[in-house]
Amino acid sequence: MATPTTSSASQPDELRERLVDAGLELLDRHGPAELTVRRIAEAAGTSTMGVYTKFGGRTGVLEAIYRRGFELLRAALGAVPPGEDAVGHVLDLALAYRRFAIANPALYAFMFEQPVPDFDPDPTLRVEVLDTTFGLLVTAVRRASAQGALPAADPVHTSVLVWCLAHGMVTLELTRAAGGPRPGGFPAGPAAGERLLLDGVRATLLGQREPA
Repeated sequence: MATPTTSSASQPDELRERLVDAGLELLDRHGPAELTVRRIAEAAGTSTMGVYTKFGGRTGVLEAIYRRGFELLRAALGAVPPGEDAVGHVLDLALAYRRFAIANPALYAFMFEQPVPDFDPDPTLRVEVLDTTFGLLVTAVRRASAQGALPAADPVHTSVLVWCLAHGMVTLELTRAAGGPRPGGFPAGPAAGERLLLDGVRATLLGQREPA
């Protein structure tokens, strides 16, 4: 009896993965200026034709790197256990978000800013990947509301407030780490940064309990 074989369509595309991994490594080590077709191909040990064959060109491979960044962020957020305390889960998600950004500053900037001037992800792709990560926060906020820990308000609205605060604080922290000016009173060091983030998220959630 013949042994069943796995369809080639279900097999990972080794060259495609190698090119994306090479792009991530270049971004981490050398910054976004190195994300050219030639440099990605060299780092992956292939020719530029490999990039064009697998992705159609530079925009395609950059979009694949962009998507992979959100897959990694989702994995980091998804690794946070919900626990019984739903508000605590929201706080833990905020910490996981910050830790991902601090550990991957170049990738984080690539995902949320525009460090490559002539690259702008397709709007449909942008919405898709943002939903995969932001949706985890919305689910946590909705659960906290269901437990009575937060008011039965629009969980998307509350989640937007939390994300805006976390993103803004993380961006300021990364700017300071890169040598930019630090606002007066802005904490220095990882522990202080985490405390400030938690204080901000708690204040945001507390504000949702108070009448407008």
